[in-house]
Amino acid sequence: MSIPQPGVPELMWQGKYITVRRWGTWEYVGRARSIQAAVILAVVDGDVLLVEQYRVPLGGPCLELPAGLVGDVTEGEEIEIAAARELEEETGYRPDTIEIIGRFASSPGMVSETFCLIRATGLTKVGPGGGEPGENITVHRVPITQVPAFVAAKRAQGLFMDVKLLMLLGAGLLD
Repeated sequence: MSIPQPGVPELMWQGKYITVRRWGTWEYVGRARSIQAAVILAVVDGDVLLVEQYRVPLGGPCLELPAGLVGDVTEGEEIEIAAARELEEETGYRPDTIEIIGRFASSPGMVSETFCLIRATGLTKVGPGGGEPGENITVHRVPITQVPAFVAAKRAQGLFMDVKLLMLLGAGLLD
């Protein structure tokens, strides 16, 4: 394996949200302007909240945990504030408590982006959810015991599955 030499990665291209960099022979994608991501594990009365939406890079719908960007509109935004905002926007639920579980990388061989996994508790339904105009997010409230069967059924329908769903299926986060 070739390990890049120390130095500064070369910026190949930058858009509003994405950068492409090269470090030696290694090329990778990252978030522009120090934008981060928050992924929210939200459980209400024994049900987990999942969202389904069309993802342009995949060319089809994807089942995911609610998530959103941190600092994309307000520089220096706190992760907890962004996570609560995104959860309400996408699902219509407002949390009483936000707990940071940890930081994770979903595809570290190609993407420098990491995300903070957040646990949201004390949820109150305050709106319809569905995301911002044009996102067309469908909210699924799934009993924890039925998550594996629900995921299998959605896969059989042809939906893509976000890798972060693996945490629900085997990491014990719902115990």
